[in-house]
Amino acid sequence: MNALSIPTWMIHVSSVLEWIVAIWLIWVYSEVTENPAWRSLSFAMLPALVSAMCACTWHFFDNDPSLEWLVVVQGATTLIGNGTLCWAAWWIYRSGQKAL
Repeated sequence: MNALSIPTWMIHVSSVLEWIVAIWLIWVYSEVTENPAWRSLSFAMLPALVSAMCACTWHFFDNDPSLEWLVVVQGATTLIGNGTLCWAAWWIYRSGQKAL
């Protein structure tokens, strides 16, 4: 665990926890508003969460070269996550247009 300083670990862990809370709050919001488009956003956030967890795991094991595949998974899930977040934002936008 020496790859990162304690303040950097605090930021990494708090960011992952904040992302989990955000996913949950968006899910609750989708239920309150009865708008499934918002639920899609909570699902679309999951690949980015996996990406963050890959980064934390790799750093936890001191950037062990045998775990470099996690860097590839992190990059792939970041790419997928950016696409799913874009799609979810479009769906939320379209659902708002239909309401007008």
